[in-house]
Amino acid sequence: MDAVLFDMDGLLVDSEKIWFQVETEVMERLGGDWSPADQEHLVGGSMPATVAYMLRRSGSGASPQDVEAWMLAGMVRRLSEGVEMMPGAAGLLAAVRRAGLPTALVTSSARVIADACLDGVIGRHHFDRIVTCEDVARTKPDPEPYLTAARLLGVDPARCVALEDSPNGVTAATAAGCRVVAVPSVLPIPHAPGRLVAASLREIDLETLRELSAREP
Repeated sequence: MDAVLFDMDGLLVDSEKIWFQVETEVMERLGGDWSPADQEHLVGGSMPATVAYMLRRSGSGASPQDVEAWMLAGMVRRLSEGVEMMPGAAGLLAAVRRAGLPTALVTSSARVIADACLDGVIGRHHFDRIVTCEDVARTKPDPEPYLTAARLLGVDPARCVALEDSPNGVTAATAAGCRVVAVPSVLPIPHAPGRLVAASLREIDLETLRELSAREP
C-alpha cells in the first residue's frame, strides 16, 4: 500500500444530513419540495447534476448559476456552525498519518466546501493533496478524481486504498484501479472483489487497509 485516499462527505464528516437541509431550503426557494428519495438519487454526485435535477423537479426558471450559488452559500453557512466527524474517522486519519503514508482527500464537493471542513473539524494537516470538483473535468463516478489524486501523489492507483461511502464514489475508485473500503451512508453498497464493506470506520485500522491492499486481485 503506497497511499490512502479519502472521500469527505458522509465518510469523514457527517455532512449528508446538512446537504439534505440545504437542498430542502433551496427547493423551497425554487417552489418545489425535497424528499429523502431525491437525496438518494444524487448522493455522491456532482453539483451540476444536483442543480440540473433540482431545476427539473421544481420546474423553476432560475439559472443554474444562481441555484449553485445558493447551495454553496447554504453549505458554507451551516458547516461554519459546526459539523461532526464520522465515528472512527479522526482515529484512522491520525493512524495513517503516523505511519507516514501519503494521503489525499478526493471529494466531489467544491473547494469552498472542502476548505470549510478542512479548516474546521477535519484538519488540513492530514492530507498531502486535495482533489475537488474544480480539479477535474469529470467527477465521480468517473475515475478521473482518483486517477488525479494518485498522479499528484506519484503512486500507482493499484497500490492505493480508497475509502468511500457512496456507490458513485466506489464506482470511481474501482474504475481507477484502487482497492476500496466502503462505509455506506445513505445507500447500500454490496460486497465485491477488491472491496471491503464496513458499518463504520471504527471497524477499520491500518492493518485492515494493509491486508486489503495485499489481497490477490
